[in-house]
Amino acid sequence: MSRLFQTNIGEEKCHGARLKHVSSTAVVSVTVDHSFVEASQKGDLEAFRLLYESHKDSVYSIALNFTSGNHETAKDIAQEVFLKLFSSLKGFRGNANFSTWLYRVVVNACMDEHRRRRRFLPLEDLVPQEKLISRESQERDTWKKQLANQVGVAIAGLSPKLRLPVVLRYVEGLSYDEIARALGCSAGTVASRLNRGHKFLARRLHHLRSSAGGSDV
Repeated sequence: MSRLFQTNIGEEKCHGARLKHVSSTAVVSVTVDHSFVEASQKGDLEAFRLLYESHKDSVYSIALNFTSGNHETAKDIAQEVFLKLFSSLKGFRGNANFSTWLYRVVVNACMDEHRRRRRFLPLEDLVPQEKLISRESQERDTWKKQLANQVGVAIAGLSPKLRLPVVLRYVEGLSYDEIARALGCSAGTVASRLNRGHKFLARRLHHLRSSAGGSDV
């Protein structure tokens, strides 16, 4: 794929600073987004670059976790998201927060990639082998690395419609309402899918409780 944006996104970028729509930062972030979006819609390439810089880590993080740690595929998804953003930003009318609209674009790009992989890849290539990538920066000991690997494989075993809510909830920290807007469904549907995801993961990871000495995982 042609690289319009030379991102140099790598594993370490997952741990970088990024704007977060939480607490008192929310008003500032939304205001900054709105300013960048308006300028970008008028053809300001520097404003679009700043908009990209504000959201690239979040987009890459979702893609990376959705693809079970496949860095190259995650880069392609992120590239596709920002190419679509560049070409369709004029269609954004401000009826929702920009971040919510962007999450919807990311969700669609992830689902498109999933459909492509199912169509063209042999079955063995669909079995996840990589670990779930955490956005936390602290070092992990051997047991935690093994745990992260098993959790990542379990999450990758979820169907895409269950995996996306889990990633958006527990990697991005979105609320049920924010996830619902990103997925184009009701908050009740999000709760149902998360509940089904929890049950699936509980079955797949049940053995970890005994290996952890009976403590909660």
